[in-house]
Amino acid sequence: MKKFLIIAILLSGFCGFAQEDVKVEGNTVTAKETAPVWPGCEDSNDKKACWNENFLEHVKKNYKYPKNDKGEYIRGKATISMEITEKGNVVVTKVEGDNPKVNAAAKKMIMAMPKMTPGRLAGKPRAIKYTIPLTL
Repeated sequence: MKKFLIIAILLSGFCGFAQEDVKVEGNTVTAKETAPVWPGCEDSNDKKACWNENFLEHVKKNYKYPKNDKGEYIRGKATISMEITEKGNVVVTKVEGDNPKVNAAAKKMIMAMPKMTPGRLAGKPRAIKYTIPLTL
């Protein structure tokens, strides 16, 4: 009876510490990583396409072209490095481009992105980094 109890406790311990989306085969451990999900794309079959579509729509609606001293709109390129945190918030880490006004407008537009379902690694929330080149 004692042996049965010890075996039952060990088995329940192993099952209790199992991780989601982790596969172990011999000496190889594979952990599944999932990308952040844009609000409203949770039930979509193709979450990546839904994310891209919503991101483009967000850029169209929220990017405000800056003006120069003459009142003319300024166009340019900006490369935005950002991170979607474990809580789903967007944090801009770096903006690079030739024009500071375009960079500031691009950063403001990215900071207006909605809170998302965070990315996951092995079933646990994880920060995911993105670098996005934009021609505005």
